[in-house]
Amino acid sequence: MYRIKIDTKKHILKLFNDNDFIKEYPVAVGKPSTPTPSGNWTIIKKGLWGAQFGGHFMQLSVPWGIYGIHGTNKPWSVGKAVSHGCVRMYNKDAKELYDLVPIGTPVQIYG
Repeated sequence: MYRIKIDTKKHILKLFNDNDFIKEYPVAVGKPSTPTPSGNWTIIKKGLWGAQFGGHFMQLSVPWGIYGIHGTNKPWSVGKAVSHGCVRMYNKDAKELYDLVPIGTPVQIYG
């Protein structure tokens, strides 16, 4: 079973299959005024969104808003704390992750 860990301080998303580390991706996270929500979440929806979201969007189970892991039309932002709370990835990485992980994948966000 796949699982994802996101370190908001290091701007890194790590993908695991069971306890085996698979891959690490650089990400952008929320800025201090609109932080990425820490906690244990689940991917509850996947969809193909517009270019602003790099085409691939994976929505998290955060109950107070729509937060997700997605691509971006602002690749310069990856590695920084600049989003409104979502986790941005390079488009090719977002597509790769989208194709791998199913709905129900656990996501731990910390930092």
